[in-house]
Parts: sequence; structure tokens; C-alpha cells
Amino acid sequence: MNATEPNATGPGAPTPDALLDVGDARCGELALLLKRELSRLQPGQVLQVVARDAAAPEDVPAWCELTGHPLLGSEHPRYWIRRKDS
Repeated sequence: MNATEPNATGPGAPTPDALLDVGDARCGELALLLKRELSRLQPGQVLQVVARDAAAPEDVPAWCELTGHPLLGSEHPRYWIRRKDS
């Protein structure tokens, strides 16, 4: 579970500024990891998240809606989140 170099895949995938692979992290741990990694980015930058937990397709969009960080796209297990303006 660490940030590494960006690696966008698929046609039309947003170009990420950072990549966070959270493996099988569940909701609570996932939320903490997303918050920590997005706080390291500048507003407007994109985080690509790899989340393999079966609940991620519901958890990631719900977290984005609660926090105001736009979910730009998803293709489980990959999610692209733009850091909101401060």
C-alpha cells in the first residue's frame, strides 16, 4: 500500500499524477489511505487508486461524494479521483 509512479490504462483514462495501490483494504482503512494520499497532491491533480476489495465499487464513489473529491472514472479495480480545490 504505497504511492508509486502514475500508470493510466485504457482509452480515455485520466492521466494520473500519482498512483495508490491499497490492495484489499476495506472501507475504514481505504478512507484513511485516500485522505492521506490526496492531501499530498495539489488541488486539481489526479490520483489513480487500485482497490481490489469487493466493496470498492460502492465505497470509493461514496467516499468521493462525502468528501467532495470528484470521481473522474472507474473501472474496477481502478479509480481516478481529482483532488478538490481547497
